[in-house]
Amino acid sequence: MVTFLILGVLILLIFAGVPIAIALGLTAAGFYIFLGDYNILMMLPQRMYSATTGFTLLAIPFFILAGNLMNTGGITHRIFRFADAVVGQIRGGLGQVNVLASLFFSGMSGAAVADAAGLGQVELKAMKDRGYDPEFSAAITAASSTIGPVFPPSIPFVLYSSITGVSVSKLFLAGVVPGLLMAVALMCAVYIVALKNDMPRRDYTDWPEIFRSFLDSVLSLVTPIIIIAGIFGGLFTPTEAGVAASAYALFLSMFVYREVKPGDLPVILWETLVHTIRVMFVIACAGFFGWLLIHQRIPDQLVSGMLAFSETPWVVMAIIVITLLILGMFLEGIAVIVLTVPLFLPVVNELGMDPIQFGVIMIMCSMVGLLTPPVGMVLFAVSSIAELTVARLSKALTPYLLGIMLVLLAVICIPQISTWLPYAVMGQ
Repeated sequence: MVTFLILGVLILLIFAGVPIAIALGLTAAGFYIFLGDYNILMMLPQRMYSATTGFTLLAIPFFILAGNLMNTGGITHRIFRFADAVVGQIRGGLGQVNVLASLFFSGMSGAAVADAAGLGQVELKAMKDRGYDPEFSAAITAASSTIGPVFPPSIPFVLYSSITGVSVSKLFLAGVVPGLLMAVALMCAVYIVALKNDMPRRDYTDWPEIFRSFLDSVLSLVTPIIIIAGIFGGLFTPTEAGVAASAYALFLSMFVYREVKPGDLPVILWETLVHTIRVMFVIACAGFFGWLLIHQRIPDQLVSGMLAFSETPWVVMAIIVITLLILGMFLEGIAVIVLTVPLFLPVVNELGMDPIQFGVIMIMCSMVGLLTPPVGMVLFAVSSIAELTVARLSKALTPYLLGIMLVLLAVICIPQISTWLPYAVMGQ
């Protein structure tokens, strides 16, 4: 009864339009006020503070900063030019370029919205100039941006690690194969749509142009190599990798490409601060709400309830995934992670599923949520940039969502897709 009361109040507040962070905090605080347990309520500030002080979480503002610097400093333009030279001649050329550029960019920022808002503007303008259908352009721009939080580095993986204690390094490695599979699935979907609609393809690029575009972008393209090699070479931790990515992006933007001036830094830093505060406030309120769940033994009740419904792992996993996808339609990805991981992780452990595999499933489910109405953040970001209605963009997204869902299904059914690489590199 208590479980349904708590979750019911939370859902009611969310559907009433209360921001997720406020809804989480109000539900937890209101419950203790209802019980008259003011001593626990006095610990609210402490619990909120402690939820945001994990060393792992320090990576989040630095990866946000790195993404903002790359979007402002000319790095995204160079990545797009190189991707265009490599795959632009395939049918539906700029759609293929869109996916490949997002894969390159995802190895630097780790955030879908940063990809959609920064690289997405470059991609949409280029596709408009070459006469591509605006719905096709916007749909593949939105879909390809979801590769970022799956392919390392990844802000959602950092958050998942801070909640579960699973190694960030292993989670980063776990996202490599699924991220590549997402790119392949999206490129296949683009090719099928391009064939169906007889989309143009440009002339083949000569090798000198490919080489020139590579030289122009090579310093940008080595960013993920520096990050991954630095982590596994012992030069810095995954958290410190965020600092390294920001420092390298600042160096390229200011001293190599010279597209960021000292006067631009206050705006970039302010945007980073606002985004970071928004994320951290959700995490802080979720910390207090999570403590309420543990205090009321709700995860234990959920485990026993779901296993009583069915002890078949696939049935339970299907319920979890469907729940995550439905929540993703109404909540942003970070909110889904902080809200559901404490609930579902005990169930997953009871089923014997590897928490690394579940982390990848969790993040991929939240990426689908970014593309689905009514609250998909990437959906709204791209519809605003492309000046399309959400309804038109949602319809155009269908083939790409199907591609992502197929990869998600593969990750669920074949654990080795997400677990082989981390254990092969780092051991058990």
